[in-house]
Amino acid sequence: MISLEINGKSYNVDVAPDVPLLWVIRERIKLTGTKYGCGIGMCGSCTVHIDGKAQRACQIAVVDAQGKKITTIEGLPKDHPIKKAWIQEQVPQCGYCQTGQIMQAAALLTEDPHPSEEKILQAMDGNLCRCGTYSKIKSAIQLASKGGSKS
Repeated sequence: MISLEINGKSYNVDVAPDVPLLWVIRERIKLTGTKYGCGIGMCGSCTVHIDGKAQRACQIAVVDAQGKKITTIEGLPKDHPIKKAWIQEQVPQCGYCQTGQIMQAAALLTEDPHPSEEKILQAMDGNLCRCGTYSKIKSAIQLASKGGSKS
């Protein structure tokens, strides 16, 4: 049995230690906001926070997540500034990558509440959006860093 803390709740899962955390989150715990994209950690759709840092859940063996605090999109508060800004800026088109984008952006804002444009672009560089909403993503992050409302 592997013990995990996800979104403040404890879970015991009976899986092989090398199973990717992504599959445990989605298939065993049934938190489906974390998406499968590429399976090689390149797209960012599976981004979760592990001990506050953005990590690709498809690349983390479940055993390596044991004893750590894991947060998925479902665990990010509904009133989180980045979620509010995402809605205000109308970022999503198809929406598939958005949970990973939001989790990456939330980790950035935790690390640096007022990032420069350069830092935003650098932090978000590994998250792919097939719809190309990058300018809206950047605008939403900038809005959230300013307190979440347009002047």
